[in-house]
Amino acid sequence: MEYDGILLGMGNPLLDISAVVDQDFLNKYEIKPNNAILAEDKHLPMYDEMAAKPTVEYIAGGATQNSIRVAQWMLPFPGATSYMGSVGKDKFGEEMKKNAQDAGVNVNYYEDETAPTGTCAVCVLDGERSLVANLSAANCYKVDHLKRPENWALVEKAKFYYIAGFFLTVSPESIQLVAEHAAANNKIFSMNLSAPFICEFFRDPQEKALPYMDFVFGNETEARTFSKVHGWETDNVEEIALKISQWPKASGTHKRITVITQGADPVVIAEDGKVKLFPVIPLPKEKLVDTNGAGDAFVGGFLSQLVQEKPIAECVRAGCYASNVIIQRSGCTYPEKPDFA
Repeated sequence: MEYDGILLGMGNPLLDISAVVDQDFLNKYEIKPNNAILAEDKHLPMYDEMAAKPTVEYIAGGATQNSIRVAQWMLPFPGATSYMGSVGKDKFGEEMKKNAQDAGVNVNYYEDETAPTGTCAVCVLDGERSLVANLSAANCYKVDHLKRPENWALVEKAKFYYIAGFFLTVSPESIQLVAEHAAANNKIFSMNLSAPFICEFFRDPQEKALPYMDFVFGNETEARTFSKVHGWETDNVEEIALKISQWPKASGTHKRITVITQGADPVVIAEDGKVKLFPVIPLPKEKLVDTNGAGDAFVGGFLSQLVQEKPIAECVRAGCYASNVIIQRSGCTYPEKPDFA
């Protein structure tokens, strides 16, 4: 099988500004623990405040880019992954490009000349992360960039696609183009619920893309929000996963599989009208550094085996391995080589 460019991701590339904060900081900026939101005007001063902290770190981030970097790290094939999104023409954009290319990812950024590269404040308290994304240039991605012959060639070359739900806020048109291409060519298209606010406020574009999704990823909070938004009147994650898997599909070639993580609780897999639970790797509290990128890493590990056509149980095992590695480190970072047998 040809692995060159087999997996393509699209999303919002953001430079993570990660620092340990206290409860007063979260209160000051009205931030809930373990949540992900888009920055409002009241949040803008926090970026400088975090940059001034002695613990601050800068890491190439954005949900999809994290997953693609982790997938590439887990794959024994150089150049197996590609990624598209929008950055600014500035030093943060250059830094991110270098970071992603060093990770072995073929990045094709759209460079916006009017807005700075997007940033994400990663506020870490007691190992839990809260994310506040200031999209800036990431918000400027245009479908015209995707349609350029050299970029569309990456779409045609890939056999698997992954897009985090956050990209629904930027370019639903690009998502539809890729989704329809996947359905027409028997390829695998997957997305992530990504955050409660996506399920609530971007319901229409999410529902438009859903019939094309062969894999739907998410966590228990997002699944429950999805259920509430659709009036399902259940908080039971297994039931919700099953209902999502049974949502009508645009193409009958592949069945839909729902994959819901629940932190330290088992991973829920719904397919063929059945639910299976897979335990995660237990981690003592004192080894937890921060949960930033845990869900992204799980998806990256999962996809690294999926593109090799491994069974679902093996995909889950790889996802659990990757997220276990990431939560023992600061930000979505990993050692030089995976130790996944």
